[in-house]
Amino acid sequence: MRHADDESELLELIRRYVTPDRRYLKLGGGLLSRAGSERAEFARKLGEAAGEIRPSELSILLDGGWRERKTAAWLIAVSGRIEFRERLGELLLAGEGPYAGQAYCVALATFGTPADADLLVTYLDHYLRRPDLHYDQAPAIGALLLLDARLGAGQAARFLAPDGLWQHWIDGPPSKTHDAPDRYCEFIRRLCVFADASARHCTAGETVIPHSAG
Repeated sequence: MRHADDESELLELIRRYVTPDRRYLKLGGGLLSRAGSERAEFARKLGEAAGEIRPSELSILLDGGWRERKTAAWLIAVSGRIEFRERLGELLLAGEGPYAGQAYCVALATFGTPADADLLVTYLDHYLRRPDLHYDQAPAIGALLLLDARLGAGQAARFLAPDGLWQHWIDGPPSKTHDAPDRYCEFIRRLCVFADASARHCTAGETVIPHSAG
């Protein structure tokens, strides 16, 4: 049960980090349509916010709704706070709707380690078996392909085999159209590039790790 003081703190964090300039709506694919000074200004403000927010405050946002969790995941990605890896993996696997999961995938992709790839594999193993659900399978396969390329691994291969789980998922109920997996990989790569650009304005402490958006 959330106490009044906790609720007040959450509302203050939302005011400071989630709703300025409707940040929570702009994080994601909409970032890729921004250019020039608008893109640079958004990246600067995002990086500064990522450096300013404390780990305890990120935890509070991760316990909030999808807007708070989406924003927190981006701030974690930009600041490279790898201590949140397992928490993001848990939230991704929980599958609580389609709005924040893309941000979790971006964060795991920016961390860029085999441990992050394993969390994406766990998610795909579970949710590609559910063709009735269209949550974050697409960004997850894109993030895994990106990590495979960076790590010299091939964990996505079994999902993408001709009779693999990816094919079974896209052959399910025709409620969505799907791009090729490589397109999702490129999409996540471009979001990671934006996270990297924002990270140049981040002055967080010792938990920050180098980004690898290539």
